[in-house]
Amino acid sequence: MKRRLAILFVALLAALGAWNYLRPVPAVAATASLPTQDTVPGTPHKIPWPRAGQAAVGVSGLGFIASSGNEQPVAAASVTKVMTALIILTDKPLQRDEQGPSITITDADVQAYQADLAGKQSVVEVRAGEQLTEFQLLQGMLIPSANNFADTLARWDAGSIDPFLVSMNKRAADLHMTHTIFADTSGASPKTVSTPSDLMALGMEAMKKEVFAQIVGTAQAQLPFAGTVYNVDGVLGQSGIVGIKTGSGLADGANFLFAATAPVDGHPLNMYGCVMGQPTLAIAFEAAKVLIASMRANLHVRRVIARNQAIASYATPWGGQSDLLSTVDVDLVEWPGMILRQRLDAPGIVVDNPLPASTREGSEHLVLGDYSLDVELVTAGPLFPPGRLWRLTRVNFL
Repeated sequence: MKRRLAILFVALLAALGAWNYLRPVPAVAATASLPTQDTVPGTPHKIPWPRAGQAAVGVSGLGFIASSGNEQPVAAASVTKVMTALIILTDKPLQRDEQGPSITITDADVQAYQADLAGKQSVVEVRAGEQLTEFQLLQGMLIPSANNFADTLARWDAGSIDPFLVSMNKRAADLHMTHTIFADTSGASPKTVSTPSDLMALGMEAMKKEVFAQIVGTAQAQLPFAGTVYNVDGVLGQSGIVGIKTGSGLADGANFLFAATAPVDGHPLNMYGCVMGQPTLAIAFEAAKVLIASMRANLHVRRVIARNQAIASYATPWGGQSDLLSTVDVDLVEWPGMILRQRLDAPGIVVDNPLPASTREGSEHLVLGDYSLDVELVTAGPLFPPGRLWRLTRVNFL
């Protein structure tokens, strides 16, 4: 009887050992090394907002930074032409220095010019039968700010003004310009309204078009009939300003949507801003330069993740270990007080076969302002499956 019990016990142990040995290898979860959020160090200097009107500032990549806090929709005036140009260059793309197709000036274009001229609007003279390229029409609209060129481009692109306005407002919705309404192509209508934050978002999008940036950064241009025309952006080249568009002449005051480049911590940055409702265009220009100086004083570029930095790690129950390393350096433009959020997106792994070093295993997700990026992670060293002894003697029954 005792012998039978002993044999049964040994058989039971053998069966338990076999079952334990053959059980699947458990998944190993990654452990994060970085905090889930981090406050950008420093205290921002007070932003010198204009005394009158309203304003907003931002920077490429980081996006919107701050506004004067009193934003409400007012007449966008000729800054409207930035959206007109964006639609044209989206529908009829041009490469840098490319002229594009020629457009023949019609009687309707001449009548529109005469009507705008009689209304004391900003215009460039045209004659019936005159040939202007797409590039030249964009120059005339954006540099001397010809209202009549905006309508000519819209009719050429969409056949008539109304469907073009539909495209303008749809693009505004796509850019989350929730306080913007486009009632015309040039901004001559006081019903075309926007806010500094909305227009700044528009400017950032438009400046992605190389031809647009080329045109608004030009001090003057030569047109076939009108001759030399000059940029109404009177501070182009000052304080690093490289464009974008002025707007004035309506009751709500002068506007200036601007872009500027400046080195910050050894990195060239593209800064943006918009001032609206200023008493004069000269005051709008000065307000822009003051805001640019303030941004330069507050912005910094910091390396938040270094290449080969350990971002997380795997540790196996049988004693294996490997860090997860970043594959790139990550330098972010920062504004003091903003929150950098980080999340480890690394799967649990089952090491039932050797896992070599440099194997891609997930990513680190970062969010700061408009930045949203994923940094690829790889294993620092190899991971090996458990040995026979561990598989046989493990006591975790999960």
